Amino acid sequence: MRDPLRLVVIGCGGIANAYLDALQRSNAFRIVACADIDIERARIAAARSGAEPIADALQWLRAGGSADAALVLTPPNTHADLSIALLDLGLHVLCEKPLATSLHDAERMLRAARTNGRILTMGSKFRYTTDIARCRQLLDQGLIGRVALFENVFCAHVDMTRRWNSNPLVSGGGVLIDNGCHSVDIARYLLGPLARVQAMFGRALQDVRVEDTARLLFESASGAMGSVDLSWSLHKEVAAYVRLYGENGTIEVGWKESRYKLSGQPEWVRFGDGYDKVEAFARQLANFAAAVRGDEALVVTDEDAIASVHALDAAYRSAREQRWHELPQRAHG
Repeated sequence: MRDPLRLVVIGCGGIANAYLDALQRSNAFRIVACADIDIERARIAAARSGAEPIADALQWLRAGGSADAALVLTPPNTHADLSIALLDLGLHVLCEKPLATSLHDAERMLRAARTNGRILTMGSKFRYTTDIARCRQLLDQGLIGRVALFENVFCAHVDMTRRWNSNPLVSGGGVLIDNGCHSVDIARYLLGPLARVQAMFGRALQDVRVEDTARLLFESASGAMGSVDLSWSLHKEVAAYVRLYGENGTIEVGWKESRYKLSGQPEWVRFGDGYDKVEAFARQLANFAAAVRGDEALVVTDEDAIASVHALDAAYRSAREQRWHELPQRAHG
C-alpha cells in the first residue's frame, strides 16, 4: 500500500469542516498542516487531524514545510495568486469554486499548472454526487431521449450581510458566481457544452452590494433550453434540485431521492437516495488523489474549469447589457 499524499489545507472557514469530515473517510491523504490567517481557526482544524496549525502556508512551505498537494478553501479573490504560488512550489492543487473571479486569472492558473507539470482542479461537488453521476449514465443510455428542458433550483435563505460573499471585491459577485458555478457545471456535465446564456437579477432583499437573487437562462449546443433559479434570500421549496424533461420522460435529481418517469408509465422509478455532501467531497478528494498519482483522469478537467468561468463571465455581461451572450464551444466534459 502506498503512503498517503501529504496535504496542506489552506482556509479553515465553514467549508473546511465538510472537507475535514470527508478526509476522515480517506486514506489517500495525510493532513500535514492547516493554515488560516485566523490562527485560532487553524488550531481548531489542525486538532481534528493531528496537523500543524499555521498562519501562512506559503511562508511555511518556503521555510522548509513539505507537502505534495494543497486544498485551497480561501475567498475567491485569493485563488489565482495563491494557487499559482503553490503550483510554482511544486504542489498539486484542488481549488474550491469559483476557480477565479476573472477569465484572465483562470487562464493564469491553468497556464501555471501546465508549466509546472502539476494537477489543478476546480472543486465542483455536484459532479461527485452519486445521483448526478447516475443521472448522466441514464441520459447517456438514452432513457428519456433528447432533452428539451433543464431546470435547476438553488434557493435558500442565508444571511450574507456579514459574510465576505457580499463583498464584490472579495467574491467577484453575488449568488450567481457563488451557486451559479454549480449550476453551470451540472448543466454542462449532463447536457454538454452551453451555447449561450442570459442572466437577470431580482430585487435586492438583503442589504448587500451584490445580487442576492438571480435567474440564469441558457441554451445548450445540443438544443436544450435551461433555466436556473438562484437565491440567498428566498426559500424555493422543491424536492428536486435538477429536473430534465426529454421526449420520452422526466428525470428528477433530488435532495432526498432521485427518480425518473417514462412517458406512458404511471409510476416513478427511484434510482438514487439523494444528496450527501460529505460523500461528494470524499469522492472528489479520491479522484484528485488518483489523478495526482496518475491512476485515473480528473472528473473536472481544465476545459470544465475554464468553461465555468467563461459562462459566468458571459452571464454577468448579459445581465449588464440585457441581452444573450454566446459562449466559446468546448468539448463535452
